[in-house]
Amino acid sequence: QVQLVESGGDLVQPGGSLRLSCAAPLSISSIDGMGWYRQAPGKQRELVAAVTRGGVINYVESVKGRFTFSRDNAKNTVYLQMNSLKPEDTAVYYCNAFPHVLTWGQGTQVTVSS
Repeated sequence: QVQLVESGGDLVQPGGSLRLSCAAPLSISSIDGMGWYRQAPGKQRELVAAVTRGGVINYVESVKGRFTFSRDNAKNTVYLQMNSLKPEDTAVYYCNAFPHVLTWGQGTQVTVSS
C-alpha cells in the first residue's frame, strides 16, 4: 500500500505564502507523474498542478504565476510553493500520482483568511 504524507498547511493571511511538502514512495516518483490536488468545502477535488513523467509541469489557470511545483527525487519529495495566496485557495491539499491516482492521503489544510 502506497503511503502519501502531505504537510505544510496552515492558516495564512491573504497575500501570504506557504510551501507544502509530500513524501512519496520511490515507486511513485519513478514510474508516474505526480500532482497536487485540492478540495474546497462543498466542491469537488480538483487538480492544481502536475508534473508528467517526462517533466512537463502544468497548472490550473487560477494558480498560474502564483504556485510552483517542484520535486526532489533524492528525497522522494514533491513540493508546492504557494505565493500571493487568496481566500479562494482555502482547501485541503493532497498529493497523488498523475494521471492515475492511487489511495488518497490525509491531505493538509490550507486556510487563507484575515
